[in-house]
Parts: sequence; structure tokens; C-alpha cells
Amino acid sequence: MNAQVAVKMKSGPSIMLASGSWFDLLDPWASEFTIADIAQGLSNICRYAGQCRDFYSVAEHSLHVSETAEQFKLEALLHDAAEAFIGDITRPLKQLLPEYKTIEANVEAAIFHRFGMDEKAKPYIKSADLRVLAAEQAQLMPAGTDFWAAQSNIHPAPVKVEFLAPAVARHRFLTRFQQLLNDS
Repeated sequence: MNAQVAVKMKSGPSIMLASGSWFDLLDPWASEFTIADIAQGLSNICRYAGQCRDFYSVAEHSLHVSETAEQFKLEALLHDAAEAFIGDITRPLKQLLPEYKTIEANVEAAIFHRFGMDEKAKPYIKSADLRVLAAEQAQLMPAGTDFWAAQSNIHPAPVKVEFLAPAVARHRFLTRFQQLLNDS
């Protein structure tokens, strides 16, 4: 008797989502994922490979980026949405895995398309993301590890890391998503 596992190799390497849908890593365009699946994943993933002083989710980070961005706030909220399905890989490891970067770009493109987002938003989001990163590092990491921000003339965003529990981060993420949809 075969037990069903949460990984399959039918159309491509796939994972089962919290909603019960399958997400095909090589064909995200045909996968039936929802914003709730994205919120679930992001709220349970810790930033910095868990190497920060307390649990800090990608969902909470995404909220800060969305609030910091001057425009493209929905795109900013979903800028790391691919991580809900492929995890949050540290930047140095990503540089060693060129195929991962290709998969990530395809998943990200499918998400942007699914929610009707503007690909031209990426440079605007990057600025907000870096400002939030500088603020996070000052609050989450050992003193002085945010030195790169001053050297790069990046002013930390005025955010306060709250270390939201996953259920709270998920709820706030979904609430923010709905607000942004209603405002557009």
C-alpha cells in the first residue's frame, strides 16, 4: 500500500499546498494556487535563513515593503511571493544555483500574471525592499551589520519589526492584499 506524499513527479516536480492544490515547480502557470496559499507559505518562512534574533516571517517583511513603497504597493506586497512555493534561499546560495534563479523567475512571472501585476514595478520595489532590509538588519542582526546601507546611501525605512506570529502575519497579509485590491 502506497502512502501519498506531499511531493509528486507527474507533470513536473510538484508540491502540495495547504489548500490541497498541487504546485508544479516547472509549470507554475498551470498550477491552481491562491493568495491564501501564498500568505500561508510566506507567514511560515523565516527571513535570513532563521539567523536573526527571533522568528521574522517573509510575510511581515512583505507588509513592510508594501507600506514603504511609494507606488506599486500590490506588487511590493507580492515581491517575494515565489518564496511561498520555493522557500527563501539566501542571496549567496542563490548565486551558486543558476537553475534555481531561472525557476524563481518563472514562478515570479506566473504570480505577477495571475494577479495582474505590472512587471515594470520591479525597480521601484527594489528601492523599498533595500530600505526595509536596512531597517530590518539594524533591528534583527548584530550591531554594525547594516554598514552596507550607509555606504550605499540607502536610508532605512521607518519600520518596526514586530516579530508577528505566523497566524497574525498571514491575516495581516491577506487583509493588506484585499485593501490594495479594493483601492485599485
